[in-house]
Amino acid sequence: MVMLEWAAILFCAAAVSIHLFSTLIAIVRCRPSGALAPLRSAPAVTVLRPICGLDQYEELTLRSGFELNYPHYELIFCCANTGDPVVPLVRKLMAAYPHIEAKLLFGEDKSTPNPKLGNLIKGWYAASHHWIVMADSNVLMPPDYLQRLFRGWRADTGLMCSPPVGCMPQGFWAQLECAFLNSYQARWQYTAEGVGLGFAQGKTMLWRRADLEKAGGIRALAAEIAEDAASTKVVRQQGLRVRLVREPFGQPLGWRTARQVWDRQLRWARLRRATFPAFFIPELFSGSVPPLLAAAYGADAVGLSAEWLLAALCALWYGSEAVLTKAARWHLSATSPLAWVLRDLVLPGLWINAWLGRSFSWRGNEMHLDDTPGEIETGYPPKV
Repeated sequence: MVMLEWAAILFCAAAVSIHLFSTLIAIVRCRPSGALAPLRSAPAVTVLRPICGLDQYEELTLRSGFELNYPHYELIFCCANTGDPVVPLVRKLMAAYPHIEAKLLFGEDKSTPNPKLGNLIKGWYAASHHWIVMADSNVLMPPDYLQRLFRGWRADTGLMCSPPVGCMPQGFWAQLECAFLNSYQARWQYTAEGVGLGFAQGKTMLWRRADLEKAGGIRALAAEIAEDAASTKVVRQQGLRVRLVREPFGQPLGWRTARQVWDRQLRWARLRRATFPAFFIPELFSGSVPPLLAAAYGADAVGLSAEWLLAALCALWYGSEAVLTKAARWHLSATSPLAWVLRDLVLPGLWINAWLGRSFSWRGNEMHLDDTPGEIETGYPPKV
């Protein structure tokens, strides 16, 4: 029994140490450093934005793409259907910024079960430049968005990405989503990158066109149900690295319901489980619940009361999370600690449910983890 108690204490100590280590990495990588001026020899860039439907902050995020402080870039908006409600908004923004080179393309490629990738394929072929960014429509681009991406590029880089950071939350459930996105998922992504295991994040991906073409072009990203998982594997197969931008970009959240937060996190969990199962398995131990349970079990071995030890560990665990959130200037409120605690209580349930199903819904599309690319139906030429 005593040996089991000491094993529990050692597990708790290891988990807390890893948590503090990951927090330190995220603090170093995500702290604000001030706006960047345009590059002296800025390469021309194509920015692809898949659009589908209208979110609460759609105009804000799409407008931000027209206001980049960058000398030479083009915007290509990719939409599956001409009747999509976001189309009038995009046309309005294009008319308001006539000096920005922008196109709106319609059509959907049916060669992949991933509707986002099927929407982007036409934009990839229409892109004019050697450097191409794929950026979701709900990414809020700061004026130095492209400079930040290029700042992190190195000789061994194959892809630059940014995890989404939740901002502008309204209501407690949106704060819970911030708790998932910011000091949990972003923290772990920066930790993985810090130890040489960078993973792509589909919210923002900067490609050097030649690298993806060497792997077979954009259709190579249909090898996985998630294009960012396929991107990670494409880059690693070429002996290159996925890197993350310093100061990740925001995603305005607005109002969220508990069901929306659960569905989104479950979708991501099932995708991680399907595409990187060896890395998904340890996620069960990534929150505070396992080490706190271990501490409660092994408290007697170190001569401390379980109540005192749990209180001290909670203060250390969530205090460091508060330090990270404050240092990175992410959303922080009086109810953030409650959101962090609830997130950690939910994590084991998410992990279990990720193994119990093989389907999910994304923007009205029912997707299955067993889906594989079918016969190519290009839907070309695209309509402009």
